[in-house]
Amino acid sequence: MAGVTPFEQVAGTFWDTAVSYGVLAPLTPGAVITAERQLGVKLPGALVQLLQIQNGGAVADAWSECSSEPNFYAEDCVPFDHLFGIGPATDTGATTLLDTPYLVQEWDLPPGVVLLSGQGHYWVALDYRTCGTEGEPTVTWIDNEMDHELHLASNFRTFVENLMPATHLR
Repeated sequence: MAGVTPFEQVAGTFWDTAVSYGVLAPLTPGAVITAERQLGVKLPGALVQLLQIQNGGAVADAWSECSSEPNFYAEDCVPFDHLFGIGPATDTGATTLLDTPYLVQEWDLPPGVVLLSGQGHYWVALDYRTCGTEGEPTVTWIDNEMDHELHLASNFRTFVENLMPATHLR
């Protein structure tokens, strides 16, 4: 397992600013309130902090994998190469956190999650199933194809602090 990097250090270099796909309009306090209302949950402060720097998009290679138990992707990690932003994707066509209700239904995912990243066969999600809608969600890997879940972190901040450089081919 990789070492822990302080959240503030990760946040400063988190985004791959050379890639514009998935980047939404700058995040506003009103958009956060609307998203929480629409999703029916309280979003983690660390997530909102990252999305205030850049509202979605590609994650820098230095932070694009998370160590984990073995899975179809690798023996020791899962990918985290993008993070959905908050807001309508009408201009970009990109998936956003607000697409979670549709995607949960479409891909037969467990209720009580908010999707952070993924592409149908696998997802990284905030998992509210244990903590409730106002609690601090864990971060979970959902392998939809293999019907398998992995606990990645006890909260979003810890998840970000445990991200590591990409070492596997995509």
